This record gives sequence, structure tokens and C-alpha cells, in this order.
Amino acid sequence: MKDFTLAKDADGVAVITWDVPGRSMNVMSRDGFAELDALVAGALADPEVKGIVITSGKPDFAGGMDLNTIAQMKSEGGESPAASVFAGLMDVHGILRRIERAGMDPKTLKGGKPVVAALPGTALGIGFELPLACHRIIAADNPKAKIGLPEIMVGIFPGAGGTTRLVRKLGAMMAAPFLLEGKLSAPKAALAAGLIDEVVAPEDLLKRAKEWVLAAKPDDIVKPWDRKGFKLPGGAPYTPQGFEIFVGASAMVSGRTMGAFPAAQALLAAAYEGSLVPFDTALKVEARHFTSVLLNPSSTAMIRSLFISKEALEKGANRPKVEDQKVAKLGVIGAGMMGAGIAHVAAKAGMQVVLLDASAEAAERGKAGIAAGIDKDISRGKGSAAARDELLARIAAGADYAALAGCDLVVEAVFEDPKIKADVTARIEAVVGPDCIIATNTSTLPISGLAKASTRPDAYIGIHFFSPVEKMALVEIIKGKATGPRAVAKALDFVRQLRKTPIVVNDARFFYANRCIIPYINEGIRMVAEGVSPALVENAAKLLGMPVGPLQLVDETSIDLGVKIAKATRAAMGDAYPDGAVDAVLFRMAELGRMGRKAKAGFYAYDEAGKRQGLWDGLGAEWPVKAAQPDVEEVKNRLVLVQVLEAVRAQDEGVLTDIREGDVGAILGWGFAPWSGGPFGWLDITGAAAAVTLCDRLEAAHGPRFKATQSLRDMAASGGRFYDGIVPAAA
Repeated sequence: MKDFTLAKDADGVAVITWDVPGRSMNVMSRDGFAELDALVAGALADPEVKGIVITSGKPDFAGGMDLNTIAQMKSEGGESPAASVFAGLMDVHGILRRIERAGMDPKTLKGGKPVVAALPGTALGIGFELPLACHRIIAADNPKAKIGLPEIMVGIFPGAGGTTRLVRKLGAMMAAPFLLEGKLSAPKAALAAGLIDEVVAPEDLLKRAKEWVLAAKPDDIVKPWDRKGFKLPGGAPYTPQGFEIFVGASAMVSGRTMGAFPAAQALLAAAYEGSLVPFDTALKVEARHFTSVLLNPSSTAMIRSLFISKEALEKGANRPKVEDQKVAKLGVIGAGMMGAGIAHVAAKAGMQVVLLDASAEAAERGKAGIAAGIDKDISRGKGSAAARDELLARIAAGADYAALAGCDLVVEAVFEDPKIKADVTARIEAVVGPDCIIATNTSTLPISGLAKASTRPDAYIGIHFFSPVEKMALVEIIKGKATGPRAVAKALDFVRQLRKTPIVVNDARFFYANRCIIPYINEGIRMVAEGVSPALVENAAKLLGMPVGPLQLVDETSIDLGVKIAKATRAAMGDAYPDGAVDAVLFRMAELGRMGRKAKAGFYAYDEAGKRQGLWDGLGAEWPVKAAQPDVEEVKNRLVLVQVLEAVRAQDEGVLTDIREGDVGAILGWGFAPWSGGPFGWLDITGAAAAVTLCDRLEAAHGPRFKATQSLRDMAASGGRFYDGIVPAAA
């Protein structure tokens, strides 16, 4: 079966329909490109055809490129993958350019046939780059559809003409959010931004596309950049206006990426250099920069973790093979920030929710907070009052546990106190049926210990949401020693209903995410105690690719929480507790009342509105900065290795059972250097042997927390990689 088919109507319009067999969403392959090219060529050569409409046989237009296409380009090059990838990209450019020129004479620009892209729904990546090569883009008024170029989010950039065409279509400044941020738009917003040309009722899509084809005049199908005297909107780089735009864009990219993300730098270079040359030369420039990004290990790692592995986990790669466990009625105990957040996202996903607290008033306050958050979104043009009322109607707030009857999952989000959680568990079990699963939203307390309060420990599980629940994509599911497969499946299906990404880990202190975050925070604080400049610590973290430095992170999570965790960990570990130097700083900050952002005073100073004003100038008085400062690479290495080694230990101890979950969880959970693909991706890029050498040096200088694990030494000796035989590197 073919990916593309052509049908010619009585009016002389050829409709090419994209409908990849066996796929819920169209993706472009090499065979697909060849089929499309042949059908377009045939239609252009057919004297009975007056024009072409390219549309989809599915509810959406396309989701992007089949990644195997890129892998094939690399592998076919043998020892010269760059030449093979560049040639493959230029073939793609040739196909899209033939659609764009549509048979017209290259000198007179006459004799071409109109080509329209008719988008019934979502059009992403190559699914939007193809329409950009058409002469008009008409989209159905489908509010669920998303249109745009999200490639930058997975470590590449639009390399099938998307960068070159969008910069010429909108100008560098207006194109920047869609290229550098991967911003996606619903059809009406895409029309307002100039991404597309028309929005029509879904039932009128093909009719309107054919009308335009039949009414198009010769000038309607000549792209602005093919006309003599074309000027780049906003100004070319050598004009005063254009110079300011490109200098500003360069500063913005450098400020946001700190040089850690190669795709953003390559995209900007392609846009800048491409703006200085004719269109066809600009396509070659784009292809060269795109090739360099594809051959960068960072690109492979980001695509693997943020696309392939993430999608596999969301589809249930590690789900136990039990019957469907979707949640219909959810109970949430605790209407504070976390509980209300869980109730909100569950109701948004269509579930009936019972939100309980110690008093009905407290539960209603939690529900009112949800309403206030939605109202704020509505004021920004997101959502409607009708949708808000429908969502809130699914949430029943109160204090009576009897309302939990009929729930198939109950999540408690009460205080981090085992006695309180045990009491809540008993009260839940007195009401719910035998098939109900009970979950605790804890970030630190061992699940196996909490499960002792349950009469059905096989139906007890940890579901760790990250704050703020509405925004954070990751959910950590923790299996206790007695947790059964149905409880795991229930938790996974619940998280997938919320359209979030789950990882499943085994029970241990701090589970997976927090056991890696805490050493990162502690290392930053430890360096402050040593006399390392706080600004050096924070900026080294950002140069590493972390979203925030360790001092800012502890301010955001609150210093009193850090003190509480430190005390609990010290009590549990006794003489083996290794972080006394960190506690000296944390406890002193607490004594000073500098509890972090919520107190408007922490490692950073804040204004009355809670906005950061820079590092607190009193840090130097408490912990004097030494005259001799370490090299920035030394600081970066300390910050990254404490996280990486903890991830490896988690795998060695069986907390992690799948390194894909370790990498995806690290990026989505605490923002671990996305350019690396996660801690295991970082080790594969760095090389196990080089990592062990670095560990040995840092261990000698700073202590046993940097000791390389035996598993890492074994890998270094064998020359192996974590992803050997797990996920093909070529993908």
C-alpha cells in the first residue's frame, strides 16, 4: 500500500492524499517522499490538471519525519556519514522546491500550476515544512490541532527548508518563537501569526482548497523570495534594522542556552547566513548546518530520550500485562497545593474527582484555588468559562470519607508524616471497595514502610508528582516490596490518562529523582562553604545545561525543607551521614530566617513581589570567597558527576530497572542537561573511561562521593556503552 494516492476530479484538480497505512498519524519516509515527488511530477505534466491539493486521509495532517529516514542517511554513508546526510537533505530540498516552483519557467516565473496544502488537523515538523513549500496553506478550524516546528525541543532544528522559508516569510524576529522555542499554534493563532493563509470550517476544507486552485492567477503562485528585488521582512543582516534583530537574537540564544545546546546555535547560523544569499544557496547553507547537528552526539541523545524513549514510556513500555486499569473516579486526600493540583489535572482529563481535607472549608479552598488558576488562564485567552464550569463540576469537595465509595484509585497528599499517612490509609480502606488502589504522593518516605498501614499492601503504591503538578510532565511511580502488578498498571494508566510521562522505580530512600537532585544541591552549597564564588557555582551549572543553579533550586524548594530532609537523613544514617558541611550552611541560613523564595530571602535577594534581585550580598560575609577560584570546568564536573554517579548507583541497586526511565526522568524531573540525553546519555557521550578518570581525580581532591562504581569501571575496561543493544544509537 502507498503512503500517497492521487485522485483527479472533473474540474481538473488533482487531490493528493497522504495516508500512511498502519499509522494513527502520518510520518514522512524516504519512500513517501519518492511517492509524493512522482505524483506531483505526473500532475504537473498532465494537461488536464489545473492544480494540486495536498491533504491527509487522517484527522491530522502529519506528525513529522520517520526517524529511520535520518538513520538510513547516516548508515548509508559508511565512513562518510556527513556526505550521505547532506546529499539526502538536498534530495528533500529538491522535492519540496519542485513543488514550490510547480513547473514554472525559472526565468519568466510563468507556466506553473497552483499547489495548496489543506490541513485537517495537526501539522508538525516536515508536516508543516511541506505546506510551507506550497502556494497556499488552508487549515480546518480544529481547536485541538497544533501547527508548527517543534524540532528544537528534541535537539535538532527545521532542516527541510522550514528555517529558510519561515525566516523569509515572517522575518527573523517574528519567526524566532516558532524556530528557537518550537512554539506551536492552534489554526486561528497560526493565521494571526502569518504561519498559514486561511482557516475554514472542517467540512469546507477541500471545497475551499479546490476553489483557490481554480481561481489562482499566475502571480499568486510565485513565492516572494523568488521575485526580483525580494527584501527580507524586518531587514537583512546588513541593514540597520536587520543588524539589531540578529544581534539581539544571538544574545537571546546565548543567554538561554549558555552554549550548551548545539541545535540552537546552528539554527541561528543557518538563518543568518541564509539571509545573506539567494534562496537556493540558503537551502544548501541550512542543509550543511543541519548535517552538523545530526552528526553531533547531542542530537542523537536528545532524539533518543526526548522522542523515542519518552514515547515508548508513555505507551506503556514497562507496563505489567494486566487488563485495562483506566481511572473513572479518583479520590484525593489533602486539598493543599499538591492535592489540588492532582485533582485539577485529573478533572481536566475527564475523571470524576472527590477532593477531601480535614474540613469541608479547607477542601472548598482547594477547589477555589483551582478555579482561580483557571480564571487566570481565561484572562490570558486560554480556555473558556464554560469549560471551567464543566471541569469544576467534576470535582466534589468535602471532608466526609464516605464520598470515596466507588473510587477505583485514591491518592493521599497529606503531610509527610508516617503516622498521619497511616491514619488516612485506614480511613480510606474502611470505605473503598476491594479493587481500589491506594497511592501516596510522597517525595521521600519509603513506600514499603507506609504500606504496613494497609491491609492490602499489594494494592498500595507511591505516585510522586512534581510541583507544580499542572506544569510538570514527569510522574515517578514507586513500587513497594509488596506492590502488585495491578497497582503498577493502575498507576501507569492513570498517569497516561493525565497525558504525563511515567517512570517506574523500586522503593529506596528518596526514590530516584530526589536522590539525584539532593547531591546536586548539596554540591553547590558545599562549594559555597569552601569559598567558591556563588556566582561561579550558579553560572557553571547553567553552562552545564541545567535550567537553574543549585542555590536557586534550593531557594525555590525552600531551605526549611532542606533542613527537614537533612535532619531526617542524619537520623537514619547515623555516623555514616556525609553532609555535615552542607548542614552548616543550611542551618545557618535557617537561623538567619532566609528560608528561600517563599520568605523573600534566601541565597538570592528578592523584592516585595518575590522577584529575584541577584545573589544575596551577605553570602560573602558568612562564607568568604577565596582569592583563588577553581576553573569553571572543575565546578561543572563536580556538579554533573554527583548526579551521574547517583543515577548509576540507582541502577546498580535495582532502583532503576530501565536506563531509559533514568534518562527521561532526569530531564523531565529536574532538568538534567537535556543536550546530553540524561545521565546515562552523558556517560555514553563522555565515554566510560574518561568518566572514570575524572572520578578518580575528583575523589582524590574532594572525597569518596566521587568514587566511580565498579560497574562503571567494568564498562570502561570493556569499552562498552550504556545504550549498546538497548536503543539503536542511529535512531
